[in-house]
Amino acid sequence: MALVRPVIEDFAAEMFGGFARRDQRGKGELYLRGLLLEGKRKSMQPMAERLGVDHQQLQQFVTTSTWDHTEVRRRLAVWAAEFIDPDALAIDDTGFPKDGTSSPGVARMYCGALGKRGNCQIGVSVHAVTDWASAAVDWRLFLPESWDERKAAEEHAAAQIARKRARCAIPDDQRHREKWRLALDMIDETLGWGLSRRLVVADAAYGDATAFRQGLTDRGLTYALAVSASTSVHPADTAPVPPAWSGTGRPPTKTTYPDKPVTAKTLVTAAGRAAGRFVLWRHGSRTSAGNPAAAMRSRFVALRVHPANRNIPRAADGSLPECWLLAEWPTGQPEPTDYWLSTLPADIRLRGLVKVAKIRWRIEHDYRELKDGLGMDHFEGRSWLGWHRHVTLASVAQAICTQLRRTPKAPAQD
Repeated sequence: MALVRPVIEDFAAEMFGGFARRDQRGKGELYLRGLLLEGKRKSMQPMAERLGVDHQQLQQFVTTSTWDHTEVRRRLAVWAAEFIDPDALAIDDTGFPKDGTSSPGVARMYCGALGKRGNCQIGVSVHAVTDWASAAVDWRLFLPESWDERKAAEEHAAAQIARKRARCAIPDDQRHREKWRLALDMIDETLGWGLSRRLVVADAAYGDATAFRQGLTDRGLTYALAVSASTSVHPADTAPVPPAWSGTGRPPTKTTYPDKPVTAKTLVTAAGRAAGRFVLWRHGSRTSAGNPAAAMRSRFVALRVHPANRNIPRAADGSLPECWLLAEWPTGQPEPTDYWLSTLPADIRLRGLVKVAKIRWRIEHDYRELKDGLGMDHFEGRSWLGWHRHVTLASVAQAICTQLRRTPKAPAQD
């Protein structure tokens, strides 16, 4: 504890240095200590009991005190950019199971934590990641259409939604937006904080959204995004041609590709296993017995393609942009199991392409640590502001854990 406490104090001073009042900075540090202490539940009352304080102090700090959680996230992102020096920004979302219906954004949706549809909230997050460390630097609470009265078909339903929004103090400008749009909002926010542009990685829930991929390109960002096997592509060696002209009337000017697009699965399976190479992209965790870490190795096929979609902007000659199609084809599998599209350079080595495509594993580490160890999903409040503040503070607590893991231990005293 003698080693840990100074780190917590210094980190709290850095993250909460923008608070106008000393008591707010003190309560912020207190809340972090509560999240970091041993204990199964990290909701207000259990934390207050372990800290030996009135739980209303913690409640007031999170729900009504006047401090800016966005500024805390900005400082956290700046810390992550310097301390972690991320290889990529990873996008994902996670579920928070709920028993009642009063928490902001709660609805019956698919929840990964439950492995099925259930009553839950969904939080979308942006993580600064490398193979050795990661940090959740931004969050948005997803609002389903059932929490947006502007989407209601009937006046009575709209009035009910407006009342439950008022109970949760949801700001009027916070409306239903697709998760990929929330992700782009957060990327814009991190860029506004002055962070340098990084590669973006995400699963197929985001990669399958053509508008999300285009949004990244429009922002000058490269990506390696998982996509579905049914994603439509043209082989890279195909080019658009002018449409047939009968010789009468005005000649058509719109060029098209001579063949219909095929699915990613069709193209990769046509290339065959022989087109793939085995790649070792990282070593797994060591076993509890201290045995050497297992090698993460599989076969991958990488092809140059033109993604096909009517909403993808074309060049002057009608051609679609070219990118990588990466597929994993493990030994013993009759067909590829996973696919990615990536705008990384055409001359990148296969191992480098695979490594960044696979770097999303860090998100699962983050969610596990944030939820199991730091109580991110233990928040019992029912306010929009309280939820965003709690997940921000849990993310700061996780960053402290990351820094402690990299802090050299003091030498043993004789």
